[in-house]
Amino acid sequence: MSSPVLGIMTLYLNEHRALEERSIYRRMILEGRKRGLDIYVFTPADVHPGGKQIEAMVFHSEKGWSREWRPFPDMIFDRCRIQRNRRFQQLLAFREKYGHLLFLNRPLRNKWTIHQTLSGKPAFREHLPETILFQDMSDVNRMLKSAALIYLKPINGTGGRGILRIERIKSESNMVLVQGRDQKRRIITPRKVHLSRLGSLLQHWNMKDKYLVQEGIQLQLPNGRVHDYRMLVQKNGEGQWELTGCAGRMGAEKSVTSNLHGGGQAVAMNRLMKQWISDEDQRIEIHTTAEKFGIDVASFLEDTYGDLCELALDLAIDKSGRIYLLEVNPKPAREVFARIGEREIYQKAITQPLAYALWVYRNKKPGIPRKERSIITTVKKSTRMRKVRKTR
Repeated sequence: MSSPVLGIMTLYLNEHRALEERSIYRRMILEGRKRGLDIYVFTPADVHPGGKQIEAMVFHSEKGWSREWRPFPDMIFDRCRIQRNRRFQQLLAFREKYGHLLFLNRPLRNKWTIHQTLSGKPAFREHLPETILFQDMSDVNRMLKSAALIYLKPINGTGGRGILRIERIKSESNMVLVQGRDQKRRIITPRKVHLSRLGSLLQHWNMKDKYLVQEGIQLQLPNGRVHDYRMLVQKNGEGQWELTGCAGRMGAEKSVTSNLHGGGQAVAMNRLMKQWISDEDQRIEIHTTAEKFGIDVASFLEDTYGDLCELALDLAIDKSGRIYLLEVNPKPAREVFARIGEREIYQKAITQPLAYALWVYRNKKPGIPRKERSIITTVKKSTRMRKVRKTR
């Protein structure tokens, strides 16, 4: 009997067919082989014009990476991140043409749509910073009247690109400090600006309908660097959401974001939180609340937008211990756990999608919607538990 086949779909970074996460894919392929799961990597550009085969990237321990013509996989793990080029247009065309195939994860919407969706659930509202879609400078001025600190974020941005931090200067009336990163992640030199001149400064950023204006949370540590937390929730081998891990991130000097790609530093969650909240019982309570919140958000977004298998949540925690959701990332990186030395969590972050893929393959029922498959799984699990009790 042949092994089930998982195709990891990604996008080339450039015309030289460079891949961003090649080392992760290599590990996934090798781990999948141990579990009886055949894995290859491909991009929409690798699909044969006839639409029946894919020029896949495969990895073998003895000879490394090579190319093979392969049939379409049984399942697709979509790892494609947003790009502003023709490669992304190829991805959109692939999703439209082959949307009937079995995907482990479907694309989410932009940050603004996700914020609106989560705002519709009362239990989530207290964890969401005030956020509006930028239309003109009156939105910025209005937010600055109620909040001493705000962020301007692209609705489709990743990796800290194009984010601006604007803070009122207490000692200087009508003056603000503007910091941030440009679209290439380069740190912008901090500038003091009068509110009357802020509009002209932001004019070239082309923000209408493309940016969010968001209430800022004060997250500067005693050393002056900003920090937040990256939580990874994933589906397990029984098709259920669970917490894989949570790590702290501390931004580079003069950076307004904590992203690792922008020079940020990974720190164990509890070690970082100790610098912020001294009470151990409170830290334990925060961790428990954050875990439940992360799983609830993942379940809700999956019910709303379709199948998902993992999500990263970027969380902020203020001095009182209140948890805020800054961003949801449907294509999370995993290296934060390797950088803090949590090797077991890093390994789990890599293997959980494989365990889930095998569960999907065993439980896929043509014509049965995902919600009904979930109900069937829950019933099976309850039945197993009853049998265990009877044997005791």
